[in-house]
Amino acid sequence: MTPRARPPGPVAAVRLVSAPVRIADAETVRLLRAGDRVDVIAAPNSPMGGGGEARVVATGARVAEVPRSGETRSDGGALVVLSVPRSTAAALAGAGVTSQLAVTLC
Repeated sequence: MTPRARPPGPVAAVRLVSAPVRIADAETVRLLRAGDRVDVIAAPNSPMGGGGEARVVATGARVAEVPRSGETRSDGGALVVLSVPRSTAAALAGAGVTSQLAVTLC
């Protein structure tokens, strides 16, 4: 007789928060719709492009809100709101201070 596998225990729900994120390329943001899933990549700000490697800050983040037409900055960036776990929101906020952020659709 073989032992039975235990049924999986309760899975702890991950609480999501809203994280406003400034994406460097507003044209990319215009491709997004609420409900899309994106990965967020941070490329360090540096003159002459020599400030380190790009890194993935968030994976599979759900797009909650996108800007209305004409809501972009003069530098070309655009703000999106992502639903992510609190720890990911903190990482995104920190990366946004030191890096330009980009997204890829999942």
